[in-house]
Amino acid sequence: MTKKNVELQDFVFNITCKASSGIVSAVTSFLSERGCYISELSQFDDPDTDHFFMRAVGYIETGDKTLADLNLEFPAIAEKFNMTWKLVPASEPCKALIMVSKFDHCLDDLLYRLRKGELNMEVTAIVSNHLDLRPMAEREGIRFIYLPVNKENKREQEQALLDIVEETGTELVILARYMQILSDNLCTELKGRAINIHHSFLPGFKGAKPYHQAHTRGVKLIGATAHYITSDLDEGPIIEQSVQVVNHTFTPDALVAAGRDTETVALARAVKLHIENRVFLDDNKTVVFR
Repeated sequence: MTKKNVELQDFVFNITCKASSGIVSAVTSFLSERGCYISELSQFDDPDTDHFFMRAVGYIETGDKTLADLNLEFPAIAEKFNMTWKLVPASEPCKALIMVSKFDHCLDDLLYRLRKGELNMEVTAIVSNHLDLRPMAEREGIRFIYLPVNKENKREQEQALLDIVEETGTELVILARYMQILSDNLCTELKGRAINIHHSFLPGFKGAKPYHQAHTRGVKLIGATAHYITSDLDEGPIIEQSVQVVNHTFTPDALVAAGRDTETVALARAVKLHIENRVFLDDNKTVVFR
């Protein structure tokens, strides 16, 4: 099989169900009988939730089957184990929408990685409640949508966002330092397909200028957490975290700069893990196959 044909028939197969015997055998036999080569296989059985998670990567090596055929034929097995599953082309870009406000570091980092081919995604639009980052979007030739938000129009603008998500076929929403609290309804609508980034400290500092508060307390470690959004602010299932050691020589501005680094790294890693279908929701935590 040529490289081009392999790319046309490559796949990522994600499965979640209640833990029981025979799952791995059923899935691998299904693929093998249809001429599929499995190049990577990961699984995890969570004893706390009694959930089973599996991710298989491979391609159709022989025979006349297509991914469409596999998607039509697998439900018979999925029903037996009451599986939640997804079988998709591995090389197909993930359609992602990026939301920003005024801070540009996370957006700039994502666009850089996209240009370098590190992120297999297609940016459907950049949405913002401010106009500050419009030039950055236009420079990249990406559609920029201005949705200013206030108390009076919040519901209307959130519905407009959902309309854009549907219109563009967006699969992932990335909050790249979008400084607006999302409503419970929007969080529910985007469950498992919207990633946020925020700073992380021990102890935690809430409110304005957290890095300045950290400087006052003499923190020795700063970090950032990328997670799926939920109605509980900054408490969604964690996908990735980044940390950095600091010391007494760091001024507030130096801490802010270090914070930018940790935020960009954590967000980019989380996005990459998601678009490669490596992340599974497991109640209020995640299972991540690296």
